[in-house]
Formats: sequence, C-alpha cells, structure tokens
Amino acid sequence: MPELPEVEVTRQGISPYLIEQTVSELIVRNGSLRWPVPDVAQNIIGQRINNVRRRAKYLLIDTDAGMTIVHLGMSGSLRILPRNTPAEKHDHIDLVLENGRMLRFNDPRRFGAWLWYELPEEAHPLLSKLGPEPLSRDFTPQQLQAALKGKKKAIKLCLMDNHIVVGAGNIYANEALFAAGIHPQAEAGSIDIERLTVLVSEVKQILAHAIKQGGTTLKDFTNADGKPGYFAQKLHVYGRGGETCTHCGNLLSEIKLGQRTTVFCGICQQR
Repeated sequence: MPELPEVEVTRQGISPYLIEQTVSELIVRNGSLRWPVPDVAQNIIGQRINNVRRRAKYLLIDTDAGMTIVHLGMSGSLRILPRNTPAEKHDHIDLVLENGRMLRFNDPRRFGAWLWYELPEEAHPLLSKLGPEPLSRDFTPQQLQAALKGKKKAIKLCLMDNHIVVGAGNIYANEALFAAGIHPQAEAGSIDIERLTVLVSEVKQILAHAIKQGGTTLKDFTNADGKPGYFAQKLHVYGRGGETCTHCGNLLSEIKLGQRTTVFCGICQQR
C-alpha cells in the first residue's frame, strides 16, 4: 500500500493545483469506502482551499470551514484532471474546482477514506494519538529511546507503530533496519542510544531519498501525474528474500513479523 513517501509525493503533486482555488462541486459516485463518505463532506463546496498538508499517511485539505481528510488505503490514488474528463471504473470521487480542473480519487479496493472535520486536527480520533513525523525535529534518538523503554516487542514492529513514529511502514522499516545493522527481531527496549541514533538517521535519510525519487514502484501506486515511483530500484532487502546481500553476499532471510514480510541479512544484522 502507499506509504509515507508515496503520500508525500502525492501531496506535492496536487498542492499547486488546489491551493487558493475554490471548490464548486463534490461528486461522490461511490461513498462506500473504508468509512462511508459523510454527507457533511459537501460542506467544502464554495470554500477556498488554504493548504494541503500531510499527517502520517493522511492528506488534509484545509479550508476556513473545516478540512477534508483523505487516506489512500491500499490502492487509492489522486489525479489532477480537466473538469469534464469521463469517469472510469473505480473513480469514486471528484473534487471540482471553479478554474475547470478537478481532483479525482480512484480506489479499486475501497480501503481508502474521504472524510470531513471541522475541529482542530489534534481532536480527531484518527489523528490525535499519532507519534512524531519521522522527518521532523520531534523524531530523535532520545524520543525513540523513551518510546521503546521496557518494550520486549521486536524493533521492526515498534518502528511500524504509528503511536511511536508515523510513516515508517514495512518497506522503509526493512530498509532502515538493514542500513542501521539492526536485526528486525531485536528486543526494542534493549537497543542502546548509539544504535538508535544510527537508526533514526537512516529512517530520515531513506524516507527523504524515497520522496526525492518519487516514491516506491508498487503494483497500484502512481504519482499524481500518473507516473510510477522509482525508489524500488534502490531497495537492498525489501522483496529480495533468498537473494544475495548487497553488502556481504550472504543469502537474505525472509520471515513474517506481525503478518508482514520481513527480509534481513543474518550477518549484517545480528541480534
């Protein structure tokens, strides 16, 4: 599914077309998404879009009246198109602008979301308990150490816990742990500050590089302009179970952690 870099690339792609534009219509062809699209979503009509932000993997379209909260789910995508572009299969929602363009939401699996909220984002139940953004100054080795204190759970599972840090999903958790030389099954609370310092640095670098490259090429992911991401060309462990390690030549191991595929090098990432 789209992870933080893919969502950030989407935000960067759609923002120039939405900010300072006024919404003329919201067309909902199929509101049966992860949560039903609420009738109050229509409150965005007539509103000027002030900003397009990202919190974790949620996109927030800000207006004076409230904000639209969009989640891409497992297969969702957003495109900027001319207003009269015919709808195709799985084109569930169009946010139509007065300038003749529209933002189209396509989601074949319908695990995405399109919601409306009129209070500060900190009060929304989906956003209120999220951890720090990994690319922000709030995500530090000290913050991570405090969040992991006493935890016996595997470090990879903690790294993917949005209450600890948002957006370090399966692909990037695999890659960051490999780069930091930390075994994914290592007990989270036992990792010292020196290794956590390296891990935090690698998470930041890998996510930033993935964003710069346009996200990761997955089966369902395309950018707002319809082009695939290219970070998959740079992956060292994710999706490479049984292949040779790019660092030492050892065969990479593949296991399941929290029902997610985990790939690591038993030599470069010792427990």
